[in-house]
Amino acid sequence: MASNHSPKRRVVVTGLGVVSSIGLGKDAFWESLRSGRSGIAPITAFDPADFTTQFAGEVRNFEPSAYIEDVKRLKRMDRTSQLAVASAKMAIRDAGLELEGSAREKTGVIIGTAMAGHGYILNQHKTLMEKGPMRINPFTALASFPDACASNVSIELGVTGPSFSIATACSSASDAGGYAFEAIRSGALDFLIMGGAEASIYPGILAAFCVARALSTRNNDPQKASRPFSRDRDGFVLGEGAGMLVLEEYEHAKNRGAHIYGEILGHGMTCDAYHMTAPDPEGRQAARAMQMALKDAGIGIDQIDYINAHGTSTPLNDKTETAIIKKVFGERAPQIPISANKSMIGHLIGAAGSVELIATLLAMEHQEIPPTINYEVSDPECDLDYVPNKSRKVEIRTAMKNSFGFGGKNSILIVGKI
Repeated sequence: MASNHSPKRRVVVTGLGVVSSIGLGKDAFWESLRSGRSGIAPITAFDPADFTTQFAGEVRNFEPSAYIEDVKRLKRMDRTSQLAVASAKMAIRDAGLELEGSAREKTGVIIGTAMAGHGYILNQHKTLMEKGPMRINPFTALASFPDACASNVSIELGVTGPSFSIATACSSASDAGGYAFEAIRSGALDFLIMGGAEASIYPGILAAFCVARALSTRNNDPQKASRPFSRDRDGFVLGEGAGMLVLEEYEHAKNRGAHIYGEILGHGMTCDAYHMTAPDPEGRQAARAMQMALKDAGIGIDQIDYINAHGTSTPLNDKTETAIIKKVFGERAPQIPISANKSMIGHLIGAAGSVELIATLLAMEHQEIPPTINYEVSDPECDLDYVPNKSRKVEIRTAMKNSFGFGGKNSILIVGKI
């Protein structure tokens, strides 16, 4: 995205929208987070009796028609797009933006998603098998494209700037944040609706993760199943939801009197090039991504007040992330409070980075770190400060958000308080 504007403009966040298993909208989401309330429960979208894992972080009480008035358009959308549109409209409303005239041309949409459209395909495949090929929905191909999320948001908001999706597994939304940050910083765009969306609670997707033995199997106590960094963790919990943020050039936001949640200061992105599921045990490239983000932000390790961890609740990820933090922060690592939102909402895969970035910005807004719940048994390989079970009031000026994806993707964002 070439531009004649001067580079290195400041980029701030002025709007937040979130749809999650612990609340619709930023206020409900934050209250649940700070209270340590879990959204993990038995699956209701289908009968999970035959599955080794029978629970997830479902978004309940979500009525898409409240956000998408055109009935025909609504029926042509995969659930992932519905979640994306809803959270994008929340974010625009929260930012107080009136997208009219030339502003529509200078507004882009970048959305991260790993499996967008999978649910639509699975449902239509069932129709194909039961009723034949001519009975599937004629919009199946369009609804199942990964880019349908970004396109639907652009159409619903009427914005005509660049519109695309990013699919980098569990780091998708954080990578979307990095690209959005650079687009505004370079002067290519003035506004961006950025985030991630994922609707993954379908039989075929759940079965795939069950067979891979990646999920927790605590069917008798779902709310305690996601337990990042606790020694008795036994796998991640599948979640769904969306988180969208409005990014804006700082001077414009200041001049219009916008509320600013924080400033995006830096981004680092690397790939382990090691294995499709296992992180590099040495953590070299993940550590390099953190160091790149710190350098991009122009700050040192002594200035990070809080780390929002990727913290999946898998044995390998949590100990590796701990080791990487120690590698980068050295003797200061034990002094930095760290927490994992997945303990309450599960793993939103492609949407995890943006929903957790929203949590990070709200923590900075309220100067309070939400806890890592279900932390019950200390692990000698996970021996840092994970803010266990109860929120903590802490001064937060600068925070780091970690995202690590299948295939060795590493994406780090740093945000600061204005």
